[in-house]
Amino acid sequence: MIHFPISGVETYWWLPIAVMFVISTLTSMGGVSGAFLLLPFQISVLGFTSPAVSPTNMIYNIVAIPSGVLRYYREKRIVWPLVITMAIAYLPGIFIGAIIRIKYLPDPGTFKLFAGLVLLYIGVRLGKDIFRKESKNPSLKKGDFEITDPYINLKKLGYVFNGESYTASTLTIGGLSLLVGVVGGIYGIGGGAIMAPLLVAMFRLPVHTIAGAALLGTFISSVAGAIIYTVISPYFSASGLSISPDWLLGFMFGIGGAAGMYTGARLQRYIPARAIKVLLTCVLLFVSGKYVLGFFL
Repeated sequence: MIHFPISGVETYWWLPIAVMFVISTLTSMGGVSGAFLLLPFQISVLGFTSPAVSPTNMIYNIVAIPSGVLRYYREKRIVWPLVITMAIAYLPGIFIGAIIRIKYLPDPGTFKLFAGLVLLYIGVRLGKDIFRKESKNPSLKKGDFEITDPYINLKKLGYVFNGESYTASTLTIGGLSLLVGVVGGIYGIGGGAIMAPLLVAMFRLPVHTIAGAALLGTFISSVAGAIIYTVISPYFSASGLSISPDWLLGFMFGIGGAAGMYTGARLQRYIPARAIKVLLTCVLLFVSGKYVLGFFL
């Protein structure tokens, strides 16, 4: 057993590593870091319920995400216009979210209810997309698996993948990213858990192309979030709330997550896009159900 003094958690040393290896292997195939499942694990299993659980999730993202991003980068499957748009909008949202988390949502039950409703909406929307008939379902060829011809301006961004052109509104994605940044700052999920399903369901972007951008955007927002929580923690110390992240616990989660994300990135190209959508929908509905039902029961 190992004791983590900042969070007060006491558990087996291997448990954080093993749990996040399994979770991140599955979720990273859809551009999700797994932090949104880590949050209920820390609260319900480890008993870590203070606001410090949010930035601890972000430490996990910081350690775990680079391995997955590296794999997508090597395969030339990062949509840089998406990364730029999301990162710029995430940063102010993360700051606003951190303040809201500390001042207005210190109670675990209240903030889990709000998160559950948001994730429920996204899960239902993505679930509808799974059953929508597609006009065509082109097979992915090895030579067409790279992202090419990316561009961005104030009106729209776009790229070519598998012989098809895809575009989306820059301002719309930026506005959604700002809101997602607020939610990410509150709950410590970075943003990918929410943004990846939105990019698939609302903008009809292929899940194989947005995974790398979603992960990299989550990494950037998590770095900003961990810094923000650490810097502002002295100003709230008088309230008795634990705000600073548990760096050691987050790092151990990150070790397992890093291995899982690299594994997930390697496996993703062999998994059909519809299967990844089903996976994202299931985990979103599962987490939202736990949050919402947990508030009333």
